[in-house]
Amino acid sequence: MTLYIDPPTWPGHGRLWSHLVSDVSFEELHAFAAAIGCPPRAFERDHYDVPEAHYADAVRAGAREIGSKELVRRLTAAGLRRPKGRPAPG
Repeated sequence: MTLYIDPPTWPGHGRLWSHLVSDVSFEELHAFAAAIGCPPRAFERDHYDVPEAHYADAVRAGAREIGSKELVRRLTAAGLRRPKGRPAPG
């Protein structure tokens, strides 16, 4: 199981946010997110938005810290990237 999280540098709703992704499957991502307490509403197309206050929880649970560009590269290479404006498969 390999999950990745980028630094909490994305502003929104008065907080900073990270992105949590899997390079294996959405099933793996959903299971990990549920295990660390991410609500389903935090899922957006291909990642979970994780508030800065929960970043360390995700890392302690096993998410690997990587930069944002590397996160997108790995997500794209795995065929799991779902950019805005493109419908989800299936």
